[in-house]
Amino acid sequence: MKVVGRLAAAAALMPPVVALVPAALPAAAATRRHLSAVLVPLPPPAPLVPFAPAAGTDQGRWHPAGRLVAGHPAVYEATLTVPGTGQRAGFAWMDPRLLKAQLYSGSGSPGGYGWKLTAPVSPGAARTLVAAFNGGFKFPYTQGGYYAEGKLAYPLRPGGASLVIYRNGDATVGAWGRDVNWSNQVIAIRQNLTLLVDEGHAVGGLNPYDTSNWGATLGGVPNVWRSGIGVTRDGALVYVYGPDLEITQLAELLVRARTVRAMTLDMNPYWTVFVTYKSPSGAPASPANGGSLLPGTIQGPATFFEPWWNRDFFTMSAR
Repeated sequence: MKVVGRLAAAAALMPPVVALVPAALPAAAATRRHLSAVLVPLPPPAPLVPFAPAAGTDQGRWHPAGRLVAGHPAVYEATLTVPGTGQRAGFAWMDPRLLKAQLYSGSGSPGGYGWKLTAPVSPGAARTLVAAFNGGFKFPYTQGGYYAEGKLAYPLRPGGASLVIYRNGDATVGAWGRDVNWSNQVIAIRQNLTLLVDEGHAVGGLNPYDTSNWGATLGGVPNVWRSGIGVTRDGALVYVYGPDLEITQLAELLVRARTVRAMTLDMNPYWTVFVTYKSPSGAPASPANGGSLLPGTIQGPATFFEPWWNRDFFTMSAR
C-alpha cells in the first residue's frame, strides 16, 4: 500500500540529511582518495564515564570495529561494567556520515513474504556491510507500527518510539508526530514502545517490574538481556545491550552514551545481537569475518546470512 506522499508532513520537521554519496567504494585508488575527501567523518566519540573508578582498565574507551569506510573507522565499540551485576554492557557508536542504514523485514516479524530486503544478506549487500543488529519486539507486541518498501505492515502510533530511515540512508530516533513525521524521503519506520530516553534523560516513572509497558521477560524476572538504540546530538546512532539488565539500567546506559533520544529494541538472549564485519582486502562480509560486540548471545555473525532468520533487523553499510 502506498502511503508516502498522501500523508506527507512538513519537510521542515525532518532531521538534517547529508549529501548522497556512492554506496560502494570503487577499487581505483584515485576514486578512494576522492571519496575520503567527500566523506568527512564525525569526531570520534568521547570516552564513556565508568560507573566507578576503573584505573588500569579499558572501561569506557572506544575502539574502532568493522571495516573502514573511505579509510576512516565508521563504528566504535566500548564496554562498561554495570553496578550490581558485575556484567559488562556493550556500546556501539555509528557514524552517519560514513554509514547508511537499511531495515530488513522478516516473514515472522513483521510477517508476510515478498520483502525485497530480508535474510539472508545478499552477496551484493555484503560487499559494503559494516554492521548489523536486531530489530524490536515481535509484532504485535511492539505497541507500534512498521513501514518498509512502500508497505504499511502495522499502523503507526502517534507518540510511538520510532527508528526512521530516509532515502539517502540517514536514520534517527524520535517520537512519531513530534520528532519524526511523514515525508517523501522516508523509506522505513520501525516503532517499538515509547521513548526510553528523551531530551538526554531517562523518562519518568520507570519500574523494573513493569512488563506491560516494557515487555515480558523470560522467567518473569526483570534482569535479562536487553537492547536499545539512540541518537546523539550530532546525529550518531548508538546501540547498547547487555546481560542481566532491567529497564532502568538500560535507560541509564543510553543516557551515559550521550543519546538525546533513545528507544528499546528486542530483549532476551535469543534476540539481542550486534555484529561488525571486517573483511580482508575489501572482500564481502561473511560469518567468517564477523565479530559480536559481546559474547553470550545465541545469535552472532552468521545470523543475518541465514535464510531461516525470520525477524526484522538493521544493517549499516558503507556509503
